[in-house]
Formats: sequence, C-alpha cells, structure tokens
Amino acid sequence: MSDNYSSNGAFRPGRGMGMGRFGTGEKVKPASVAGMFGRIYEHARREWPAIAAAIGCVIAISLLEFIVPQLTKYTIDRLIPERRLGELIYIGGGVLGAAVALGALNYVSSSLMASIGQKVLYKFRNDLYRHMQSLDVSFFDRNRTGDLMSRVTNDVSILQQMISSSMMQLFTDFFTFGAIALYMLWIDWRLTLLLLATFPFMILTTRLFGRRMRSSFRKVQESVADVSDHLHNSLTGIRLIKSFTAEDYESERFSERARRNMDANIRVVRLRAAYEPIIDLLNFLGLAIVLVFGAWLAINGEMTIGTIVAFLSYLRLLQNPIRHVSRIINTIQQSAAAHERIMEVMNTKADIVEKDNADTLPPVRGHIVFRDVEFGYSREAEVLSRFNLELEAGQVTALVGSSGSGKTTIAHLIPRFYDPQAGEIEIDGYSLKDVTIASLREQIGIVSQEIVLFNGTIGENIRYGNTNATEEEVAAAARAANAAAFIEAFPGGYDTQIGERGVRLSGGQKQRISIARALLKNPRIVILDEATASLDTESEQHIQEALALLLKGRTCLVIAHRLSTIRQADRIYVLEQGRIAESGSHDELLQRRGRYSQLYEMQFPQPGPAI
Repeated sequence: MSDNYSSNGAFRPGRGMGMGRFGTGEKVKPASVAGMFGRIYEHARREWPAIAAAIGCVIAISLLEFIVPQLTKYTIDRLIPERRLGELIYIGGGVLGAAVALGALNYVSSSLMASIGQKVLYKFRNDLYRHMQSLDVSFFDRNRTGDLMSRVTNDVSILQQMISSSMMQLFTDFFTFGAIALYMLWIDWRLTLLLLATFPFMILTTRLFGRRMRSSFRKVQESVADVSDHLHNSLTGIRLIKSFTAEDYESERFSERARRNMDANIRVVRLRAAYEPIIDLLNFLGLAIVLVFGAWLAINGEMTIGTIVAFLSYLRLLQNPIRHVSRIINTIQQSAAAHERIMEVMNTKADIVEKDNADTLPPVRGHIVFRDVEFGYSREAEVLSRFNLELEAGQVTALVGSSGSGKTTIAHLIPRFYDPQAGEIEIDGYSLKDVTIASLREQIGIVSQEIVLFNGTIGENIRYGNTNATEEEVAAAARAANAAAFIEAFPGGYDTQIGERGVRLSGGQKQRISIARALLKNPRIVILDEATASLDTESEQHIQEALALLLKGRTCLVIAHRLSTIRQADRIYVLEQGRIAESGSHDELLQRRGRYSQLYEMQFPQPGPAI
C-alpha cells in the first residue's frame, strides 16, 4: 500500500507530509530504559537455570566481599593489640582464599551472562529480521537499505556488552549495596545516614546526564546509519561512480557523513568527561565524612580503629554501584538509543495484512479482474482512477503505454505488494483481500527487467523458485530456459559462484536464470515486466524461446516497451494516464491508426519514398 492510505482506503498523512518513515502517522512514544530491560528479561527468562546459577554466584561474591573487611577489622582490633602472631597466617590465607574464590565466581558468572547475552541477542536479531520480512513493500520504499542494515547489525550488537557484562555488574553491585547498607546502619546509623546523604545527588546527576547522553547516542546511531547507507550505495554502484570519474565527489560525501558521526561521538565524550568528575567529587565527599566523623567517634572512644578501616572498605563497596554506573552509563544509554531504533521497526505494523479468516487460494485458472480500482502513492500522484481490466485465463495480455501510465503499478497490485484505495481485484472470483497472501503469491511468477540474484551459486539461485527441487529438476528448468548451455560451459557448472547481484554473468545470462527460477516455481500466473528491454537481439531471441515454454497454458501479463515482443499477445491494452485508451490484438490496433499505431511507427518507422 502507498504511504498515504490506510488499509480501509482512508487517506492518511504520509512521509512527504511531515510524518516519520516507520509509522503510519501515529506518534510512537520512545522506549524507556525500563522497557528495554523488560524486553531483555522476556527473551532471557527461558534461560532460568543459567540465570539462577549466575544469581547464586552474585550472592556468594557479595558474601566474600563482606567477609574481607571483617578480617581486616579483626586483625587491627584483636590480633595486633594482643600480639597473636600465630593467627596472622590464617588471616593471610583467608584473604588469598577469598581472592581465589572471587576470581572463580566472577569467571563463572561472567561466562554464564555472556552465554545468556548471546542467546538474547540471537533472539533479538531473529525477531527483528522476521518482523522486517513480514512488512510490506511500501515500508522498504520509505526506508533506506543502509539504515535498516544498521538496525539489524550495529544496533543489536550494541546491546551485547550491556547484556553480557553490565547487567551482571549492576545486579552484583546493588545486591551488595543493600546488604552492606543494612550492616553499616547496624554498626553506626549516624555515620551511615551522613554517608547516604550524598547518594541522592549522585542519582540526580546520573539522571540528568543520562538523558542527555541518550539523546546524543541516538544521534551517533543515526550518523552510523547514514555512513552505512552511503557505503552500501557507493559499493553497489561502484561501476557507475568510476564511469563518471566521481570518486572524489563520493569521497567528499562520505567524509561529510563520517564527520557528522565524529562530531556526535565528541559530544558524547564531552558529556561523559563532565559527568565522571562530579561523581568522583561526591564519592570523595563520602570518604571525607567517614574519615572526619569516624575519627571524631574514635577519639571519643565510641568506635575502634578497625571498625573505621572496615567502614572505609564497606564505603568502597557501597559506592561501587554509583561508580560503576558512572562508567557504564555510556553503555546503558547507548543501548537505550539502539533499543529505541530497534523498537521503531518492531512497532511498525504492515499496511498489507490478511483477514483473520482469510481463505487459502486453491489452484487457479488465472482469470483476473480489476473492477473500479483506484490507486495512488499519494493524494497528489493518483496512478489509477476507476480502472477496469480483465485478464482471461490461459491467455497472454500485454500492457503498453508511456512511462508513468500505470503499467508496473498494475503488475504490483496483482501479487498484492500494494492494496488499492478503492475498488476490487479478483482472481477466479476470489477477492485478493479474502485469501492468504502466501497462497496468492505461491501461484504467481515474476520476471522483471530488474533481475535480483543472490551471492551464491547458479544452482542456488535457480532453486530459489523451489527450495525442495532436486538437481535433475534444476537442470531441467535451466534447459527449458535456454540456460543449460552457458551454465555447463562454466568449470563449476551449477556450482559456479556468480558474485554479488550476479556480476559475473551477462544481462542475458542473468535473465535466463531468472526465467529458470520462475519455471521451477511452476506458477499459474506469470508477470513479465520489461523482461527483455535491456537485452541485445541474440539474447532476446534465446529468452523469447524460453518464455514461450514458460507461458504455455498459463495466464500471463506482459509489460513491454518493445512492441516486437507482444505481437503474439492475445490481447493488448494501451494505457494513458492510468486509463485504457484502446485494446485489441496487434493487427486490430494497427488498423485503428490510434495510439498503438503511433507507438509502433515510432519504433518501426516506414522508409520514405525514394528520391
């Protein structure tokens, strides 16, 4: 469906009218950090055995960290005054044992969290990719390929560090924080309350800088997407760039995007550089409170020196959450910005949707009817207006006309890449909106001028028409498409790598592979959209022979500028400005001396009288 119409035909503002690329006009509330953690939990909760083991490690780590300051206090207050030298070896062994145990527990917890994190990322990335696959063609019309690639790869990967290490670090710190805060209150509530008085300022500072960092990271992610999009376009169009000697021009454009990314990163660094000294100042303020007030209590005999030393150790553990947050806020806010960009896609709803009770389309004869169809990509650009067309089953119907007359739009409406804003399209009496999309498209084969081949082997690209096809069936489809001769001439045969977009093949070879792919699918309806427009005469002849076999007994819609390719069509429709100007067979239209005759004479001018 176009950007500007809803599924029920009502006009809605589109991208060109100030709305965002992803939504359908509704303003989506940005995802919160809490929402991000909630979604991570939804993905991670199935890994509860590993999570339980990691939590057990956290509890053990907290207990060990609690014990070490107690050993210090006991040494200072008991062993040193009482000169109990024999017990010092046990104290040293206890500290070293605790250090070894802490190392082992940290290793286990980190390994478990890394495993959980990778599984969560796997689910995140799969969910995002599957959702993108479920969206309709208009979504991809509105959005840049490089930006979508960046969301699936870069934005999901950014979550990895936070899930694998930062979340465990935060959980460990805050569990330890709660336990030690209670113990410190029990030792001396006055000193503890004075110390905790600095924490609200730390939290407010973190919130203030966190919001600004998140906004800045959002700009970083967007600038990375710009760089990725430009890189994708320039690499796929490298031949065009070199043919126009535009290397310097493209380098300048890339440099400008890279500069915006650099500036965005510098803003983030400056925010972090301002944030960390403030947190350090508040941490030192807490240290000063413990030293001054604790020393005063010790001088008055209300606290031992060992207790002060233990208090200082616990202070370090108590400040760890804030200290660590100040370090990983960078990761948290970057992840939050990445999560927002991911959820923009996940929250996007497809315009082309099936009814809840949609029927499975049975094998069709291929009788297609357009009835009072209206369609436009925007209100200002109406393509079809009260359009009526009938394609007889088992016949070849051709569409000709000027560029922009609506030929390709008609081809896109049949497989329901878009929905009309009004009117009805039927196949064998079934409305397209009443049947499942999969059962409709399974019976349609499309061969277009814009050939799409994937980086892989020739056999893999042909088998895309039927992934369960045997090697014999693939070879048979290639022979039927007049492609077997050149395929078998390659040293690797059907296992020959064709490169990205089939760059190692000629235009005619690529087109014959696409026809073999369509033959292997064995569709009931075939759409040929300028299938031979850019080919030389010899290649066109080979492809016409292949098409003759492909079209046999099938309903076919042919869109062509070359009128020589449609002379044998059962019926030809001439389109002008989204309406049918005339129709008939090739000979009938030539006799009428109308628009078709004008187009024919332009392509095949008759020689003038001899002078």
